[in-house]
Amino acid sequence: MRFGRILRTTVMLIAAALVFSACTGHAPAPLPATSQATPTQGGSVTVAEPGVFSSFNPTSATGASALNDRIAYATHAGFNYVDNNLALVRNEAFGTYKMVSENPLVIKYTVNDGVQWSDGAPVDANDLLLAWAAASGYYDDATVDKDFKVTAGTRYFTPSTTAAALGKTALPEIGDDGRSLTLTYTHPNADWETAFGSRIDVPAHIVAVRSGLKDAGALSALLLKIPAGNPAKPVPANAELRRVADFWNTGFDTKAMPDPSLALSNGPYVIKTITAGKSLELTRNPDYKWGPAAHLDTIAVTSIANAGGRISALADGTADLIDVPANTDDLALLAGMKGAGVKFQVGRGPGFEQVALNFKGVFANPALRQAFLKTVPRQDIVNELVKPLDPGAATLNSLLLVPSQSAYNEAAGNNGSAKYAAPDLEGARSLLAGATPTVRLLYNKDDDERAAAFALIAASARQAGFKIVDEGVGATTWRAKLQAGTYDAALFGLTSAGAGTATIEPVFKTGGAANTNNYSNALADQLMDELLVTPDRAKRDALKVQIDKLLWDSFYGLPLYQDLTLTATGAKVSGLVPSPVSVGPWWNVWDWKSGK
Repeated sequence: MRFGRILRTTVMLIAAALVFSACTGHAPAPLPATSQATPTQGGSVTVAEPGVFSSFNPTSATGASALNDRIAYATHAGFNYVDNNLALVRNEAFGTYKMVSENPLVIKYTVNDGVQWSDGAPVDANDLLLAWAAASGYYDDATVDKDFKVTAGTRYFTPSTTAAALGKTALPEIGDDGRSLTLTYTHPNADWETAFGSRIDVPAHIVAVRSGLKDAGALSALLLKIPAGNPAKPVPANAELRRVADFWNTGFDTKAMPDPSLALSNGPYVIKTITAGKSLELTRNPDYKWGPAAHLDTIAVTSIANAGGRISALADGTADLIDVPANTDDLALLAGMKGAGVKFQVGRGPGFEQVALNFKGVFANPALRQAFLKTVPRQDIVNELVKPLDPGAATLNSLLLVPSQSAYNEAAGNNGSAKYAAPDLEGARSLLAGATPTVRLLYNKDDDERAAAFALIAASARQAGFKIVDEGVGATTWRAKLQAGTYDAALFGLTSAGAGTATIEPVFKTGGAANTNNYSNALADQLMDELLVTPDRAKRDALKVQIDKLLWDSFYGLPLYQDLTLTATGAKVSGLVPSPVSVGPWWNVWDWKSGK
């Protein structure tokens, strides 16, 4: 049975994994070394990855890819990172940040003395200012059409992420002899701690020189003198800023090893070589002292697109570490390789499966929504689809949180989810009162697990009196149908809200960008507005608990189970801890060890 995720709603992919709070795997301990190998300082590990390296700037639109991001994580540092529990860890060896004021929200970031790029240049406020300029959209005065094409004015930087958070900041201030940057938000921002500074990828002094400026100081002077853009009053593009942005946008893209100045590191590893389209090699950065110390001397990365090919590479020893979509076939293959010293772990990620109801059409009637939800065999779905991979799997009982988060138990105990632990067909029939409503159930029929979940739900609902229409469509078209809202019920994945707020409003607020099922609740809207401007985590958790209950009280839908991840290592590797963040097992690359 295939357990891979195929597609998710567009908006949930916007949220960075950094905004999620604790969500651990079933077996959170590091993958151990076997008796065949003893970990020592140094050594090498080969990682098989599905992608191909293409840019030293993974935050640009053209450089954004999973592999580019993972390599940047190993070669760059910042003010914080996310651990395997999805908890935010401050890296005070790199620098510090603090809230100077809550109203207005003012945050000061200070880089420690001695933090430097691999060419010896300091990492300082110039780098922070450039990172802010690229991510904030501060200088843009562009008007765009529905396809995001510029129809008037200028868009300078083209980052891969939305400017929603940093777009609410004023022009920063540089201080502390050029080591600090202070951001003032023009609006409150609940996600301020993850909005900026987690990793500094692009060296300002290189961008400055490559775009015709004297040095990083000249670049900062330019950025600090240009006024904010106003789409209502566009002005001719600033030629100097245009050159800076153009180089930031594409100047770090490459298929082979570029000029060394474009491959600078400020993290535990440095890229030594690249074989275009095939592989690259990382070596330990000997000067790195501003974060967790790396154990390995080298990390080789080889590109193998197919998951089966990566498993074969692990089997024949040409790869030491892989992560693949969790499915029973690959799990069986890896289990059969234990004699060769292969270790693997199934973990639980931040994503989860759900069935959601459309509040227009047949389910405009809340009694019919409640009746349908009473028929959903959640435990049967978990038993058939998830327990073969994760014997400890259980049904999920929150639409916003996952079990390892601090507020999950409160939410699950407060939202009425216990009423849906098992199907209540008699209760459903009572609510239907002899009616036999027709329900169009949408799902991606190319996803085996969703097809199996559909079959279980449809069979149960029919017993209560519902007429179920199979609206399964292929992987290439189901998302469009989901976004069009032409269904009564749908099976699809979401990502837990975690410690952040960015993923909640688009899905659940009235008129939200990803609110495909027409859910609307005035009180929930009010609480979501409050959530977006509440910086205190405990208060945010309390608001999420309230919103979660409103969703259940409205018969929004039902969460089913968390998604799974599958990570494996060869005999000589230890220290790896799987993680559901976007960089996956790379999150603690500094702890990887190799037995000799």
